[in-house]
Amino acid sequence: MSGFTPEASSADLGVYGLGVMGANLARNLARHGHSVAVFNRTLARTERLMERHGSEGDFVPASELKDFVASLRVPRVAIIMVQAGAGTEAAISQLADLMEPGDIIVDAGNTLYTDTRRREEALRQRGIHFVGMGVSGGEEGALLGPSIMPGGTAESYRRLGPMLESISAHVDGMPCCTHVGPDGAGHFVKMVHNGIEYADMQLIAEAYDLLRHVGGLSVPEIAEVFRSWKDSELDSYLIDITTEVLSRTDPATDEPFVDVIVDAASQKGTGVWTTQTALELGVAVPAIAEATFARAASSSAPVRAAVRAAAIPAGTTPREPLSAQEREAFIDSVKQALYGSKIAAYAQGFDEIATASQRYDWDINLGDMATIWRAGCIIRARFLEDITRAYAQDPALPSLLTAPGLSEALASALPAWRQVVATSALTGVPAPAFASSLAYVDQLRAERLPAALIQGQRDFFGSHTYHRVDDPEGVYHVLWAEPGRPEEKWD
Repeated sequence: MSGFTPEASSADLGVYGLGVMGANLARNLARHGHSVAVFNRTLARTERLMERHGSEGDFVPASELKDFVASLRVPRVAIIMVQAGAGTEAAISQLADLMEPGDIIVDAGNTLYTDTRRREEALRQRGIHFVGMGVSGGEEGALLGPSIMPGGTAESYRRLGPMLESISAHVDGMPCCTHVGPDGAGHFVKMVHNGIEYADMQLIAEAYDLLRHVGGLSVPEIAEVFRSWKDSELDSYLIDITTEVLSRTDPATDEPFVDVIVDAASQKGTGVWTTQTALELGVAVPAIAEATFARAASSSAPVRAAVRAAAIPAGTTPREPLSAQEREAFIDSVKQALYGSKIAAYAQGFDEIATASQRYDWDINLGDMATIWRAGCIIRARFLEDITRAYAQDPALPSLLTAPGLSEALASALPAWRQVVATSALTGVPAPAFASSLAYVDQLRAERLPAALIQGQRDFFGSHTYHRVDDPEGVYHVLWAEPGRPEEKWD
């Protein structure tokens, strides 16, 4: 077996893990003039990188981990690009044993932020900086310019920041990379980014389903509708790739490509994490939750088959095809519903980030998060320019629903949005993310919610107490089992 013996302390930073993402990130760094140490547990991957792309920049390959660490200039920086979980844990432990106080270990995988916080605290005791870093953009982004969300100490970012900013995507000369905040902040923001991604994808899928099964459009016609939306407020990477998917014909069957794909969407966990964390933080994220549940429902083939066999009545479908005028009106209504739901979904995600930032003293700048998502990442969209401006005008914005421009857009979209959700219910074409997003807006705008009744129920069966509208600071309980059921004020 061949091996590499790198020159000591010659590399600016290193990449441990040379799968497609790791290899592309290393190539991106080398292309931007950084000397990059590279290591993989399987030497063949290191050899393949050098054979295929060694001419793209200054790579410092190593066949042994100790040589990889020795090749890094002080303070050392090692970026881990291996599968999350046990593999990441092992890589961190191995690197930490070879590193010294002041060195930096970066986990660039999709890691649950609580694991990052735990690891950061443990390594801090040893004087080693640990950075949980979100990277979005897939294989293409890793090579050509991703959106990068690093956490960790400010000191570690001073060493890392210039290199990361140089390889990130840029918009108007600004890098799509910034220091998010301490310990788990970077991985938390990436988690929520992915949760928003789940919601965005589900909303687009629901729009497609309604256009096809209520509007009566063919798949190629729907592709053209999505293509036309590129010149609107819905312009985004996800709209672009949706157009590509719907435009593709399966060469084996000559059927629309979307019709030969099994209708079961898989997931890797970030949508679940975002939903679970929101519940723990007490933040409502119904669009993200419904998108996650929709993937679970789609993958429940036996249950779906059993329910179909039970012959539960379907909704009413249009008795006659829509006229050309009705069809155009419905297309516009779906567009409005999609935009309104998109605003609501992003508002939920930013609310979750803001709540966690306050809980953990991260001091995350929400406007910066919108700024670095404008390019490179999966949810990049024209719409993020509006969010960036909204937080620039008011960094303490209580909700994106209240932002100038966005609140007016919501008001304009609501009539059509309500009609689309009603149509979904009546026809039996499911649109759970559309419906839950609309309910979310209605809940927040309502002057009074039925939560008062729930609190009364809780007081009845569990003595959970309640507050009165005429004494919001007081704590009260009704003695439900006593004759006359008197009310008591509790200290």
